[in-house]
Amino acid sequence: MVRHRYKSRTLSRVTRRTPSGRIVYQFKKKKPQKARCGVCGKILKGVVCGRPYMVQKHSKTERRPERPFGGVLCSACMRRVMIAKCRKQPEKA
Repeated sequence: MVRHRYKSRTLSRVTRRTPSGRIVYQFKKKKPQKARCGVCGKILKGVVCGRPYMVQKHSKTERRPERPFGGVLCSACMRRVMIAKCRKQPEKA
C-alpha cells in the first residue's frame, strides 16, 4: 500500500525495476518555490533556487547577493529600509 503522503497526484511517478526484478513506483520530489521578498513578495533576483542539498554545493556568494538584506528583501524594499534608518532621529539620552 502506498503511504498517505504519496497518494497526491501532484507528485510525478517514475517506474523503476529493482535489482530483485520487481517493478516499483518512485515519486519525484516537488520543485522548490523561488525566494520572495519579505515585504512586497516579489521574486528575488540572484538567489539560487533548489533543494537544500543542491544549494549547499554553491559558495556563499553564489547563493544570494552581497548587499544588506541580500536574499531577504528585493533591492527596492532594501533601499526604502536603508533610507528610513538614515532619516530616523537620534534618541536623546
